[in-house]
Amino acid sequence: MKQLAAAILALAAVPALAQLPAPVKNDVVTRLNGMYPWLDTVYKDLHAHPEIAFQEVRTAGKLAGEMRKLGFQVTEKVGKTGVVAVYKNGGGPTVLVRTELDGLPMEEKTGLPYASRAKATSDGRESFVTHSCGHDIHMASWLGAARTLVELKTQWTGTLVFIAQPAEEIVSGAKAMLDDGLFTRFPKPDYAFALHSWPLAHGTVGYNTGAVSSNSDAIEIVFKGRGGHGSAPDKSLDPITIAARFVVDVQTVVSREKDPKEFGVVTIGAIQGGTVGNIIPDSVQVRGTIRSYSPAVRAKLLDGVRRVANASAAMADAPAPDVQLISGGAAIVNSEALVTKTEAVFKDAFGEANAQRMPAMTASEDFSQFVNQGVPSMFFFTGVYDPKVVEEAAREGGKPIAFNHSPFYAPVPEPSIKTAAQAMSLAVLNVMGR
Repeated sequence: MKQLAAAILALAAVPALAQLPAPVKNDVVTRLNGMYPWLDTVYKDLHAHPEIAFQEVRTAGKLAGEMRKLGFQVTEKVGKTGVVAVYKNGGGPTVLVRTELDGLPMEEKTGLPYASRAKATSDGRESFVTHSCGHDIHMASWLGAARTLVELKTQWTGTLVFIAQPAEEIVSGAKAMLDDGLFTRFPKPDYAFALHSWPLAHGTVGYNTGAVSSNSDAIEIVFKGRGGHGSAPDKSLDPITIAARFVVDVQTVVSREKDPKEFGVVTIGAIQGGTVGNIIPDSVQVRGTIRSYSPAVRAKLLDGVRRVANASAAMADAPAPDVQLISGGAAIVNSEALVTKTEAVFKDAFGEANAQRMPAMTASEDFSQFVNQGVPSMFFFTGVYDPKVVEEAAREGGKPIAFNHSPFYAPVPEPSIKTAAQAMSLAVLNVMGR
């Protein structure tokens, strides 16, 4: 707590970059424009060669190599496939900047000339792999910010800790890096930043204080029955009807027990049981996800899911189900002080209309693992689509744009990468600048 209090006091004393000479801000833009051909080449290579969680060997090696060229002290294989790059530039705060390494096990359908056709095997199954969440954009902008800050090292003092985290998509990589000594083997940060591409107009940034992502919990339930012939249900105990009752009734926890003003979602994404239409199976597996912002709502939903599952089985006089509610990522809670300081920088750099507060996303993210170690942090969003396309999608009846995790998710590299790298560079300079 002493370290957190000291960091907050130090942050309050840091002048906003908006008060510093304009040439510093202009220099960031100039340098990013000059290095963009390199960033574009790296981005398209990463996009075409994605790797899934904890298999990001090529990706990690590429980032490690680029960071060594910039003068960082690089350590690989932190948390299995993670990378930690440290750059010391005198006394001052330590700032962590995170990117993610992993892609998703799905097929890309964008038709881009550099589209991924990569495949990977996990749990014995082969799948296509693609960066349909935008981690390739994040990695390119991470490199751009790192190079910009090194080139402008006369303008700041302190220590940069740039980390490339594995397995964000399965909310496991941050914990793996922490368990491998991220904050004991390397300098513990005074502040931390991360960004995420979002289907906004390129050239824009979004952010907020408080929760900016959701808690996530997985549902794994096995309803037990007694198999039999479909023509004689009285001689069996049908777990499919039990599961069906649960799927319907569990939504009353959201609609009738949770405060309607609070965010909370229970989604059942998979039901597996049975083989053919005339056989009643012995069991049915139900899988789903729970999302929330506040701890109180999270507790309410977890209790409600478990209670409804047991009640559904009891109503059929069936054995108690096996209920596993598996904790995933915790909500990212942004530092109000850090966001307020950075907001001034963003509005000055991008304009009032292009730097706006926005609602929290309903997806989850394990950047919260770092935040919850007592590190004042800011997680923000950067746009990746042509403004005209975004404007058209917002009109009634307009063509929708592909969201993150869509096989058609296709960020526009330029100026999306430049904007993200610029925003990150300015955010870091704002807490480290002379």
